[in-house]
Amino acid sequence: MAEDIKNVNEEVEEEEDIITLEFDDDTAVDCYVLGTFELNGKEYIALEPQDGTDDVYIYGYKQINDEEFEIIEIESEEEFDAAAAEFDAIMAEE
Repeated sequence: MAEDIKNVNEEVEEEEDIITLEFDDDTAVDCYVLGTFELNGKEYIALEPQDGTDDVYIYGYKQINDEEFEIIEIESEEEFDAAAAEFDAIMAEE
């Protein structure tokens, strides 16, 4: 599972859909927003870090208003595995 998030820069650059994740160890990673998806009544967001790896970060997602959203760490390994499998299935369809 992903590291704990300390802070999220919630401003999304409109042209590129990039957000910055800041982790507990004070590292920051710029990520492309690959998209959001729903599973079992919950929303999730898939992020691709701009660090040259093939990693994809998956978090819970909550839209607060038109300009604000919240990224929520997935605490349960089972929920994370289900969300990752759903993301993989979506990507396989495309």
